Amino acid sequence: MTSKVDEALGYEQARDELIEVVRRLETGGTTLEESLALWERGEELAKVCRRWLEGARARLDAALAEESGEAEDSGSGSGRDSG
Repeated sequence: MTSKVDEALGYEQARDELIEVVRRLETGGTTLEESLALWERGEELAKVCRRWLEGARARLDAALAEESGEAEDSGSGSGRDSG
């Protein structure tokens, strides 16, 4: 479960912290306990990023559906000139 702090993170903040976590894991030199803690933090940050992206996708889909509905209502079809 994500914390309130994680929920307040913006996409860019979570992404940047996730990049740092991955860098530290790839570099090595940490104890098993530190590596596990980093892995768990990375999983939480990935969830935050995923939620932001899913929300953005939903907003985009809604805007496109609204635009499509308006185009159908105006009778313009594809919106392109035929001539």
